[in-house]
Formats: sequence, structure tokens, C-alpha cells
Amino acid sequence: MDKSQRWHAVSVVADGNACEEARALQNVRFLSMEAPRLPLHGCLNCAQCHCRYRHHADRRAGPRRAVENFRPPRAWRGQDKRITRGRRDSDLPAR
Repeated sequence: MDKSQRWHAVSVVADGNACEEARALQNVRFLSMEAPRLPLHGCLNCAQCHCRYRHHADRRAGPRRAVENFRPPRAWRGQDKRITRGRRDSDLPAR
């Protein structure tokens, strides 16, 4: 699989006559390899089903990180625990 399509995703687009199963999946993104087959199992209108896939470059719907939303990152306010010595023998001070 090409790395650029590694996270390729699809969502179900249901038309006006869609079954409840298709309507329930409208806002869900699936990795392409994990998407349910159309028509959906349990569809009561298979002969006239017009449901289709909408393709997305990524499974994520939107930006997740603060910088992707054009907000500055928050400053860390917790205690910095890295100032203590490490756990390895090589981290111990020389005697």
C-alpha cells in the first residue's frame, strides 16, 4: 500500500430513501480496508439503494492539535520530573 494512501478513509453517503443502518453511519469515517460493503447488510431497499462512499485522505475529520487550529500551544504547568537522576547505573554520578 502506498504511504500516501495509508490512512485513506471513506464515509457512507445515504440518499433520501436510505435505510436506518446507512443513516446511522453517515458521520462515521472508516479506513478504506475496514469499511462495510454497500449495500449494507440488513438493508431493506437493496434493489433501489443509492448509498455510496465519500472518499477522504485521512480518517480524522479535522485538526486535532492546537497548532493545527492556529492556537498557540499551552505552557506546561506541572512539576518537571526530569531533574532527578535516572534509573540506570550509567546515570549515577561518578564517585
